[in-house]
Amino acid sequence: MIIIHRGGTTFMRVTHGLPLARKTTLGIGGPAAVFADLEDLADFPEFVALTKSYPGAPTCLGAGSNALVADAGCSSPVLRMNTRGVRVVGEAADGRTLVEVQAGHPLTDLVDTTIGHGLIGMEMLAGIPGTVGATPVQNVGAYGQEISDTLVEVTAWDWVLRRHVTLDAAVCGLGHRTSVFKGSSRWTLLTVVFALRKSALSAPVTYRVVAERLDVPIGGRAPSAEVAQAVLAVRRSKGMVLGCSGAESRTVGSVFFSPELTAAQAGQLEGEGASLNCFPDDSIRVSASWLMRRSGFALGSPLAEGVRVSYLHHTLVADEGATAAGFTEAIGVVVQRVLEQTGIRLTPEIDFLGDWPQEGDTSEPADSVVLDRA
Repeated sequence: MIIIHRGGTTFMRVTHGLPLARKTTLGIGGPAAVFADLEDLADFPEFVALTKSYPGAPTCLGAGSNALVADAGCSSPVLRMNTRGVRVVGEAADGRTLVEVQAGHPLTDLVDTTIGHGLIGMEMLAGIPGTVGATPVQNVGAYGQEISDTLVEVTAWDWVLRRHVTLDAAVCGLGHRTSVFKGSSRWTLLTVVFALRKSALSAPVTYRVVAERLDVPIGGRAPSAEVAQAVLAVRRSKGMVLGCSGAESRTVGSVFFSPELTAAQAGQLEGEGASLNCFPDDSIRVSASWLMRRSGFALGSPLAEGVRVSYLHHTLVADEGATAAGFTEAIGVVVQRVLEQTGIRLTPEIDFLGDWPQEGDTSEPADSVVLDRA
């Protein structure tokens, strides 16, 4: 086995009553009853033992870049994976290189590491925040690449069976920004294995905006490092790279799934100038940001107290005074207007974590948003 990168020390920090707002990019959320920082998988059994003293299945937060935590916080244990490490573990039957990655490893670092070692398959994911362990959950993707393109298997702790399991990609249920892990508290992902090709040139560039940055035709290829830089430039222009946009930094990136279109809807929207994309599941989808713009949301528009449309891109950002209740209210405003204006219903893709009001509670936002809570 070849060690590409390895780091971390062996200990687990446990904190009680930690405000989870500090651990998310939105900066929203109440306290965790118990919060554990795991630096090394050797200490994972200690976390398993810790959970026996608390109600409910544990929550894995990762980097908090796709999470909205309830204002009441979380009464079940919260685990943040800080494990690090990338190593080559073999070769697939088709000649691709098998790379095993610790779940807590930053995705941005993995993209840079693989490019630096002449491996392609992740260059279009440059600039996406979060940890590697979260990527199969969401089937993370951008600009023509998805985790489903390269995922081989994951190892996880199964909280139902109370043991380690290995799951092949075929049983992970990977779809458009979803998987068997999405919305489920059954598994905690520990390591992920990808199969990547050796090449000096990237995968074909299929998105016009990236191709134009590179001055290559659609379907053309370029050095993978240059492709990653082009993707980063596109993302920065939309305020979609953490730390590059000041007041726009309190965001989860894409709040909504790109909705699947019927043939009639696709034809209508294409006639209105929408950029439609074909996904690996053969669906035709349009970006939620285009639908927001089409529905009359101006950049910077206020949506709820402390929540507005970004000044750079049609997504939602939080300002001073934002709460989880306010953010869900803002989601409802967008969903309702887009439905009225286009006939298309948007669905949130972010993870709703913690102790949310039960159905029928008068504190629940008065809208028709389906939160898909675990």
